[in-house]
Amino acid sequence: MTEEKAAPAVPGEQGSRNLVMRVVAALVLAPVAIALAYVGGITWSLLVMLAAIGLFVEWLMITGLVRELRVVAPGIVVLLLVGLCLMVGRSEAALVVLVVGAAGLALISGTRRDWATAGLIYAGAAEIAAILIRHDPAKGFAALMFVLLVVWVTDIGGYFAGRSIGGPKLWVRVSPKKTWAGAIGGFVASLLVAGGFAAFEIGTTGPLLLLGAALSVVSQLGDLFESAVKRRFGVKDSSHIIPGHGGLLDRLDGFVAAVIVAAIFGFLRGGADGVGRGLMVW
Repeated sequence: MTEEKAAPAVPGEQGSRNLVMRVVAALVLAPVAIALAYVGGITWSLLVMLAAIGLFVEWLMITGLVRELRVVAPGIVVLLLVGLCLMVGRSEAALVVLVVGAAGLALISGTRRDWATAGLIYAGAAEIAAILIRHDPAKGFAALMFVLLVVWVTDIGGYFAGRSIGGPKLWVRVSPKKTWAGAIGGFVASLLVAGGFAAFEIGTTGPLLLLGAALSVVSQLGDLFESAVKRRFGVKDSSHIIPGHGGLLDRLDGFVAAVIVAAIFGFLRGGADGVGRGLMVW
């Protein structure tokens, strides 16, 4: 008697199962992230520091450098020191540690120093940006939530608009599934978030709409950048740590780009201690 084999999964069923996993993961992770962001302080800094280390390690996994101890260990130490500097309010020291650490890593990483250094700067810049924005006691939480929500709704709006409308592809060579409809859907969703903040008087309507639009575009470019890196090395997911989403890098690629740009803009307007105010107060 032959053993009966299970029928292969139907693509539509796989898509539905993947969507359910994405929703469940989001329902678990989003409230945790919001709660820790609200608490702020060392709690948020620790979360960001651990996430930055995870991003760096996954970057090394994608680029084939994760088995190089001379790359992994110094990079993690640098990110730990950056986080500690930020926890004690020394943002200038954190930046110096990152720059010096990246230069040192470039010297010891061998022939693939460019990818190793890029990964450390990518993770370290996101770490500094996410902590600095929340550090502002006046508008830190509001600013951080604005960035998070813009990135989330851009992703969600793009996903559903792309699946329901379809149409021309955005950049087939880099990300075959993304469409112009999805990009526009995510962009429109970001404007709704900005309008909601303005309606609750957490900022001025015009500047918030412009900021939301800019961060939505940057978020989508960050997503495409990560897709391009994975395609360069023939990798589908950065890891499988988050059900339905892949790895931290797959989930946070848009946020990394958006939070770095937001922090730079906030710093230019409000200084190191007023990054949140620089974003939200006009």
